[in-house]
Amino acid sequence: MKKILITGSNGLLGQKIVYNLLERENYKIKIIASARGENRLKEKNGYEFVSLDITDKESVNRVFDVYKPNVVVNTAAMTNVDQCESEREACWELNVNAVKYLAKASETIGAHLIQLSTDFVFDGENGPYSEGDEPNPLHYYAESKLASERVLQEYDIQWSIARTIIIYGIVDDMSRSNLVLWAKSSIENKQTINVVNDQYRSPTLAEDLAEGCIMIAEKEAQGIFHLSGPETHCILDLVYMVADHYNLDKTFIKPITSASLNQAAKRPPKTGFVIDKAKSILGFNPVGFREGIKILEQQINDKAK
Repeated sequence: MKKILITGSNGLLGQKIVYNLLERENYKIKIIASARGENRLKEKNGYEFVSLDITDKESVNRVFDVYKPNVVVNTAAMTNVDQCESEREACWELNVNAVKYLAKASETIGAHLIQLSTDFVFDGENGPYSEGDEPNPLHYYAESKLASERVLQEYDIQWSIARTIIIYGIVDDMSRSNLVLWAKSSIENKQTINVVNDQYRSPTLAEDLAEGCIMIAEKEAQGIFHLSGPETHCILDLVYMVADHYNLDKTFIKPITSASLNQAAKRPPKTGFVIDKAKSILGFNPVGFREGIKILEQQINDKAK
């Protein structure tokens, strides 16, 4: 029986991977979910949960020794880009040093390590990007994620890197916002929202990203894979799509330039991914953003019942 360890299982992607695996019939697999603190997934059955702080080397080694996973999917990370700029030590500890602990432990037991990464490893001057394009990070978060990618390649392990872009979806307790929920809630409450008109991204439905990560595990596919939505849009247009879907007043949407935000970390102007490799090798088939909004709406309605 294959054993899969998911780190960061309380997070959006972590939850979706656990639930995706639980829904698979006749799939002989032992699921080990792990996160800092207590288990926050609503469903408690069908998998084992272990509390794990991946920045604690001894704890990592102990969990690997007890469970001996065949596959590890590391979804845990410090992802607040501006916070990473101001809290660099904490960022490096979780995004890089912890990956070293996971990689070393994976090497010891022969596990396949799948590391999540980001479009922000690119500078946004020549998007959309393919896996072979040269990274050029613009801020500390991106530097840490690129460093984590390189960590994997220093160890004698099966490794895969799953880069993604703007994940949207809902967690069990609805405690986390996303682009869709933020835009919908703000406009419904008649709040004017500032939205950049000069950044382009390929937003990714969390379920699609989870499926892509599991495909990598199933096929034991190695190397770098770009897993994102199939379309690249201006962020302003994404918010307009949300407003259109819910028939909201678009006069509350104020277009602005990135420069006017004065953010601590400079964002790449245009990323987006070419996902042909993931489609051909994995069978990855993500939904577009308009379809993703509909899926999210149905999920929210189901929770309200």
